[in-house]
Amino acid sequence: MKLNSQSNPKTNPIKMDTTLIIYLIIIGILAGMLSGLIGIGGGLLMVPMLVMLGFSQHQAQGTSITVLLFPVMAFAVYNYYKAGYVDFKYAFIIAVFFAVGSYFGSKLAINFDQKNLQKIFGFILIIIAGKMILGK
Repeated sequence: MKLNSQSNPKTNPIKMDTTLIIYLIIIGILAGMLSGLIGIGGGLLMVPMLVMLGFSQHQAQGTSITVLLFPVMAFAVYNYYKAGYVDFKYAFIIAVFFAVGSYFGSKLAINFDQKNLQKIFGFILIIIAGKMILGK
């Protein structure tokens, strides 16, 4: 289930078959559970798993971001809101600047080659993991 070298790398990179659909369902469930459980899932889980399926780093990141549009806005937010854990004032401020940052971040990302983008991604994951494991 690797990329077809004849296909355009920006469109339909992998043949959609039953096996791929099962993998995508597993990725969705795992990423959704991690996102709901500890607030992660997209970048940490979906991107590496999509790359392992044969997506380019750019395709994996773009797909991961797209996946998060509806579910995060609807289901997870609803559960946290019901439990009293959402402050819409803070969320709105962060969301506005998140949108600005994600726009410019995506503009930067598409100009990096895949190998360098993967190195940056991995390096950031190592820094985050170290801070979480070792504390401050």
